[in-house]
Amino acid sequence: METLEIAQRRAVVAEARRWIGTPYHHQADVFGAGVDCAMILVRVFVDLGLVAPFDPRPYPVDWHLHQSEERYLAQLRARSVEVAAPLPGDIVMWRYGRTYSHSAIVTDWPRVVHAYATARIVEEADISLPGPLSSPRHPRCFFSYWGAA
Repeated sequence: METLEIAQRRAVVAEARRWIGTPYHHQADVFGAGVDCAMILVRVFVDLGLVAPFDPRPYPVDWHLHQSEERYLAQLRARSVEVAAPLPGDIVMWRYGRTYSHSAIVTDWPRVVHAYATARIVEEADISLPGPLSSPRHPRCFFSYWGAA
């Protein structure tokens, strides 16, 4: 791995961790005030200058329960590549409902930072522990910005 990539990965992890404690709020992207799992990815990767600015909003809070279109996954695929195993700074996506609709930034797999509606906050969590994110009911896949850059 090149020195620049290592530095960028560290910056992504540090920026994601900076958001810890920010309340969960659907479609928000304001540090300390509110963010959701999609917009924290936008804020981290766009604000670090790794991804060109874009805004995926608006999106209904329950879109993943009523539609089969992989809206979230399509946005991610346009800016990254799928990988077999994550490294720090990569992204993990989970399938909830009918589509992949929850994401997190990997800090040190299986540790992730995510804006989690259930927790109502941005947290760093070990998703190998028993819970919805470790359940086979919610398949997951991994993506990396660096494979697409």
